[in-house]
Amino acid sequence: MIARAGARMALIAALVATCGGAGDAAAQPLDDPFPGVARGYVVAVDGVARWGFAVDMPLAPASLTKLMTALVVVEAKRAALERDDVTVSSRAAAAGGARLGLRAGEAMHAGDLLTAMLLRSANDACVALAEWTGGSEHAFVARMNARAAALGLADTHFVNACGFDAPGQQASARDLATLVHAFMAESTLAARARIESAVVRTRGGRSMRVANTNALLGRVPGVIGAKTGYTSRAGRCLAVVAERKGVRVVAVLLGAGDRWWDAAAMIERAFDAAR
Repeated sequence: MIARAGARMALIAALVATCGGAGDAAAQPLDDPFPGVARGYVVAVDGVARWGFAVDMPLAPASLTKLMTALVVVEAKRAALERDDVTVSSRAAAAGGARLGLRAGEAMHAGDLLTAMLLRSANDACVALAEWTGGSEHAFVARMNARAAALGLADTHFVNACGFDAPGQQASARDLATLVHAFMAESTLAARARIESAVVRTRGGRSMRVANTNALLGRVPGVIGAKTGYTSRAGRCLAVVAERKGVRVVAVLLGAGDRWWDAAAMIERAFDAAR
């Protein structure tokens, strides 16, 4: 466990406790000032990896997968996202894990589905968006892998759009830090990633409030995104972005023991180092 250093760290720990408990390839090997915090992690300051452990090890990414899903959806459907409705298929409605509770045959605005996928990590919204964009989830995943290759994500491969545990569903911490950079460069994604809660509605009139699963938002100064994830195979995962005085810090943790406290400590140390 990371030693709590100073009053500021203690304050952050107390705040986080209330919510429950693009890297530079030349930077390898990286110092590891946070031993044992995760199966793999990386901390980057202004796009340069500063610290990490097993940064290039392919690991299960859980719902950090949805960073790529969202990026592919926005790049393919930028204009339609703000005007089109999406009809939910029976396959999307049957998606397990975190979900909105969408029903087969009902429609929702595409932008609301994107919001629900990013904030609540709703898998039914995720599959609906993948099918709408790619025609089928299988075809959409092919687009995800092509985009990963274009970004140079050598240790990343997807077999589903939402991050369900499956053989071959993998990403490294360094690759995900690069993906976070591309994700945050899209204004519609960056704007949604920092929303703490929102209301989404089906075209039939059902409304649902979705809360952001990123517990550091509003609790650690400067945090503006990006995504959380959990599965039994992946463990607790987090990709977090923070900005202060023109400095941007990205931390990615895969299989973390205490993602909230450890990520808060990483962010503080990174800003201290930048100063």
